[in-house]
Amino acid sequence: MFTELCTKVFNQAIADFHVHNDVYKAMENPYEKAAIEHLLYMKNYIDTVQWHLEDIIRDPKIDPVAALELKRWIDRSNQERTDMVEYIDSYFLQQYSQVTPQAGASINTESPAWAIDRLSILALKIYHMQEEATRVDATPEHRAACQAKLDILLAQQVDLSTAIEELLQDIANGRKYMKVYRQMKMYNDPSLNPVLYAKK
Repeated sequence: MFTELCTKVFNQAIADFHVHNDVYKAMENPYEKAAIEHLLYMKNYIDTVQWHLEDIIRDPKIDPVAALELKRWIDRSNQERTDMVEYIDSYFLQQYSQVTPQAGASINTESPAWAIDRLSILALKIYHMQEEATRVDATPEHRAACQAKLDILLAQQVDLSTAIEELLQDIANGRKYMKVYRQMKMYNDPSLNPVLYAKK
């Protein structure tokens, strides 16, 4: 199943990042550029770095200048995450380009890649909640509370994976069709952000 591949690659990217646990270390993608695994790995690695940037920026003692630099890094990361989702959706558009939708076929509320984006974030939540559930310096109450949350996250992973597989099957069989709307983020575009174009 495609979601099994996703989870395998996501877990690999998370594990690879945590070898050094360093947001400044450059990603080394182990997959060929033409492979869908390359996009999945890159997508999750970007998510993983951003996860840790979000932790760092919440340090109450952070230097304000450093915080501003991190905020701009997070903004760039959000754009990269969106780009990766659109690349993955392009893969699916190609995969199903020969499918003729059935009469009455419907569109889904989100594209396959945006659902896979949620699966990527879920893999990160599971990894870090597992860390908390087994933290030796935490109280038994903390570990028990985190284990309960981990159980829910794992159930959510199964449910989301099942829903994605059903969506892909519906698209393959023509019961649903894909229609991808590019996100067209405005704040990064100097011609669309009034704060930026007003300064010209």
